[in-house]
Amino acid sequence: MNGRSLVAAALVPLTLAAGVAVAAPPSDRVLPAEQYTTDKGRALAAAHRGALQELNSGLYHCWPWVEVQKASIGFYRPKNATQDDRYLSTRIYIEQDPSPAFARLKFEERATAMFSRYVGPLLRRMTKSPALAADPKLDGFTAILEWMKPAAPVGGRPVHETVAIFIDKPTALDYLQSRTDIRTLSSKARVLGFDGETPLGTIAIGPAWDDNFVTTFKVANYQLEPGVVCQ
Repeated sequence: MNGRSLVAAALVPLTLAAGVAVAAPPSDRVLPAEQYTTDKGRALAAAHRGALQELNSGLYHCWPWVEVQKASIGFYRPKNATQDDRYLSTRIYIEQDPSPAFARLKFEERATAMFSRYVGPLLRRMTKSPALAADPKLDGFTAILEWMKPAAPVGGRPVHETVAIFIDKPTALDYLQSRTDIRTLSSKARVLGFDGETPLGTIAIGPAWDDNFVTTFKVANYQLEPGVVCQ
């Protein structure tokens, strides 16, 4: 088994109970327009409210092993922005079984594996609306991926690892329109790491690869709500 196959085998979502998702996800996962602090942010939120709710619904129904918390989807400023740049940001918590193979990897290697698995599919979901992707007010995209740290709990509480991935709009569109590949995308992205609440600063991840897990994984006995189609 090669390195990529080993990582893929290690990233196994938690076993989920069989059932059917309820008809609609919680609506508070999208930051309301009135909570933005600038005209640019409010304008983006008002113009693309439907697209953001569709993004929320797609993640809820089609990726049932991830959790989206309150206000995790919105047009946030990227960290250290010097002007009112607005990136469409989505934060997900990824539930997966503990894995000794995953635990043996360095943090940067775990981050690379998560990038390879989730960033491409997440970008495609974030740009399903042509109007949103083409909006000149939109400056880029942020994917925030969080998972449980493969280590003993601290003070009885599990610690999470997080990466915040910032991709400017031209770089993201080049990838989405197949002018560049996932390796180029990972080399141009700015990635910040966090060990629990401790910031690790900018981290250097390795070249990403095309992981088809999101498009091929099926949760056993999980039934979509009638009328819901996952693409």
